[in-house]
Amino acid sequence: MPFYDLHCPVCDKEYNISASMDDKTLKRIPCPDCGSFELETVYRNSPAYIKNTQAAECPNRGACCAGCRFGA
Repeated sequence: MPFYDLHCPVCDKEYNISASMDDKTLKRIPCPDCGSFELETVYRNSPAYIKNTQAAECPNRGACCAGCRFGA
């Protein structure tokens, strides 16, 4: 079963809970402290990796060979 980061708006606490997808979707997961079933998903920022799409320029332009990896 996956783990979910959940927040209880009733007691204002966060939990990391293992539960089935159905239990989460159908709100069958009770808050461990107050018992409320109104737990909300906590979304966290994750690192994003952005590929550099700009063409690299050959550091040896003008003296480069035909097999240059920069595509002279």
